[in-house]
Amino acid sequence: MSGERDLETLRREMAPRLRPETFVYCSFPDFRIPAGLEPICTFREAEGVTAIVEKAQAEGSAVPYVFESHLITLTVHSSLEAVGFLATLAGRLAAADIPCNVVAGYHHDHLFVPTNRSEQALRVLTSMSAPPTSDARPGL
Repeated sequence: MSGERDLETLRREMAPRLRPETFVYCSFPDFRIPAGLEPICTFREAEGVTAIVEKAQAEGSAVPYVFESHLITLTVHSSLEAVGFLATLAGRLAAADIPCNVVAGYHHDHLFVPTNRSEQALRVLTSMSAPPTSDARPGL
């Protein structure tokens, strides 16, 4: 399996990147994605296909949607077998009361967070990848 597994390395090198587009979640019970929609992600569930698409596409196709979000991609190449990495991130975001929906891709992990909390989420994640600081001053 390719990708990083070490949690400390993953945390240190995650380099989160915020995309400016607004994404939304749509559900299609007939398992058919309408023409004109180009999902960034799909998932087949018993109730239908979930598609994550740009909000402008959903509105242009008059498709109902929920959860306006921004996408934060963790640019470190994480292993699909890494244990605890996403749990740690989700826990820190939860402590800041920021909802997070995660999609694990082959190379990277992707977090969808509410648009009105995306900058805060990026700060939380960035602070986790910063090296620890010491409050101790020499000679104290």
